[in-house]
Amino acid sequence: MTLSVTPTSQPNTSPSFSKPNFNPNFSHATTPTLPFNKSQLAWDRLKTDSVECNSPRLGHKWTQYQGINHWEGLLDPLDDNLRAEILRYGHFVESAYRAFDFDTNSETYATCRFPETSLLPQTGMRKSGYRVTRNLHATCGVQLPNWVSSVSQLPRVQSSWIGYVAVCEDEKEITRLGRRDVVIALRGTATCLEWLENLRVTLTKLPNHMGCGSENCMVENGFLSLYVSKTGACPSLQDMVREEVARVIQSYGQEPLSISITGHSLGAALAILSAYDITTTFKNSPMVSVVSFGGPRVGNDKFRAQLEKSGTRILRIVNSDDVITKVPGLVVRDDDMSCNGHVHVAGLQSWFRKIVQDMQLVYADVGQELRVSSRESSYLKKGDVATCHDLKTYLHLVDGFVSSSCPYMSKTTRYPAEASL
Repeated sequence: MTLSVTPTSQPNTSPSFSKPNFNPNFSHATTPTLPFNKSQLAWDRLKTDSVECNSPRLGHKWTQYQGINHWEGLLDPLDDNLRAEILRYGHFVESAYRAFDFDTNSETYATCRFPETSLLPQTGMRKSGYRVTRNLHATCGVQLPNWVSSVSQLPRVQSSWIGYVAVCEDEKEITRLGRRDVVIALRGTATCLEWLENLRVTLTKLPNHMGCGSENCMVENGFLSLYVSKTGACPSLQDMVREEVARVIQSYGQEPLSISITGHSLGAALAILSAYDITTTFKNSPMVSVVSFGGPRVGNDKFRAQLEKSGTRILRIVNSDDVITKVPGLVVRDDDMSCNGHVHVAGLQSWFRKIVQDMQLVYADVGQELRVSSRESSYLKKGDVATCHDLKTYLHLVDGFVSSSCPYMSKTTRYPAEASL
């Protein structure tokens, strides 16, 4: 999905939107007084926008920043090194958007606009230290009747370029990161058929070749379709990911290695499926981590359990004001109980849960969550669904996030909201 931030050069004071709910102590002109000491320390660290802060040397601590301990102690307040890593992975997703041909009138619509050798430099990542080694495509399993063409001018592209695999090859960057890193970057929804796949929200069983081993382990129908569907001319996204990961492990498996999968929106959902598939397919899999932005729910509680069992590390960046992160389906916990005064209505909830379960719409959130809020930034348009979901919004909010007690702190911004895809 590609959406753009609608920024303003000054804080938004338009009467058509509610004013941001800032604590007056958090003024732009003065150093704020934060309620918790560790948040104050986090703000003190943020005040110096140094080169080291932008490019931290991770060294032997790299596994912590890849989630070996599920990012314990790094999220609240947000560790500066982790912030830099989240933003860095977000830039790879941006490159996937910038490389995609969105022009429906173009002969190259839904393909990558650049060759592999120049994709990252052409999309603004000249000094990343990575080289693209594989283009990735996703194929829609939805088949539209022929009459649709007569009522719609939108092209019906079955297989579309959705991202890439890039391997870190710069020795200085490998030293800084503490290992050789492999990035799989996936864009969000862009084509008509991808939108239709998104609407197939009922849960479906994972296929046997994905190793779940349980009929109750289920994921969203449309996401799974985009991951495993193929045509005679184009292999599935699953096949391409597996082939490239196998090659990478064979080439670099004897050295410290990580696989970092990052995506936005639809790409976030496919990133989770890809990570699960890698960790369950390859017995010698290196550490696999997901950093996702604005992702929808993917599967049920049994799928979540399988993800945890596989050792997949997932960090979801969630904007509280982004509706996409609240769909599809519902999250219903076994220990939930509504209460009205002294009268419990668990029976009603149980009845409702059964209906939702029968419709295959009970989902579960996965991994660790870093929750931000677009309402806290005065630079963003309030009440706009597109703005809340935009990747630029997410990176802007991560850049300003201090802690749960201070969700956004204006400062000399490393990642301006004014930029757009």
